[in-house]
Amino acid sequence: MVQINSITISPPLINSSCAWAGDFSQLEALFNSPYTGAVTTRTSTVNGYKEIDANAVAFTTSSISSLNSYGYSPYPLSYYLSWVETILTGPSSSKFPTKPFIISVTAAAWSDLESILVSVQSLRTKLSDRQSGGTSRIAIELNTSCPNMGPTSPPSGYKFTDLRELLNGLETAHRKDPTLTIGLKMPPYVYQQQFTHVLSVLSDFSSATMVQGGGMKRRSPFAFLTCTNTLGNSLLFPDQVAHNEKSGGQDYAVPTALGGLAGEALHALSLGNVFTFHRLLHIERPKEYDGLEKIVIIGVGGVTTKQAVARMTKAGAEVVGAATLLGKEGVKAFEILSRD
Repeated sequence: MVQINSITISPPLINSSCAWAGDFSQLEALFNSPYTGAVTTRTSTVNGYKEIDANAVAFTTSSISSLNSYGYSPYPLSYYLSWVETILTGPSSSKFPTKPFIISVTAAAWSDLESILVSVQSLRTKLSDRQSGGTSRIAIELNTSCPNMGPTSPPSGYKFTDLRELLNGLETAHRKDPTLTIGLKMPPYVYQQQFTHVLSVLSDFSSATMVQGGGMKRRSPFAFLTCTNTLGNSLLFPDQVAHNEKSGGQDYAVPTALGGLAGEALHALSLGNVFTFHRLLHIERPKEYDGLEKIVIIGVGGVTTKQAVARMTKAGAEVVGAATLLGKEGVKAFEILSRD
């Protein structure tokens, strides 16, 4: 069991935001699995993202890896909130009374993110999910890291200072309601200064908070980091992947040629990202990062076996997530990851 601010994840195994957590039936199946401790929705926007035929996925033949050219969900946020409400108020909820949903969202402007927060908080109020000292069942994840949005929309997680307006809005929302659990989905980083830059920016939003016993301690409004999203600008050819309806007859594995690499091909880099964030937050944390030590790392990337789960945990992840295996095996993926 892992506590992340006001949500409880037990077992500490979840799906990450992906195309296979994109509609009601998929979310319901993930929720009903006894092997998932939480369910993360596909990343949504206020109005939905127009999906085209070039948005596709291909699985490699040499390993459990994938390349996708998907963007965000074609369904708007309102659909996800309706589906989450239906599941959390339905008969299945009695079997898993504390299992939470992590609603993955993104926005380029504060006005859109503010609208998202209002909608999410409205649902939480309706479900009595904002009780101080209670266990919440809805958290929010800001996706900063989709690599497939075109040359004019690079992942904001690579220009972290550009996120200050959104982060400031999230900090204000958390200050008003400390039960709101907020996380960030990160892109894969490849050198030390990228990690320290992220944490330096996040530390600016920590503030002094009264703790038990009457003292003051710095606390961050950000409760978790999901590490990592897919690795963009990756290329595979048809002879490297299994045939599917969108890759057949194409020159490349996916119609766009370039896409986000995931699965076992990303595993080593994902482990390194988890390890580096864990070390900076918990082992070699400089004083300027005080307040960030409560951040939980959700390790994602190439988690296809129970041994991979163990590696993520050893690297520093408290919760482990999977997507490519979910796409390949369906919800059975989490039973596979849980086998002795």
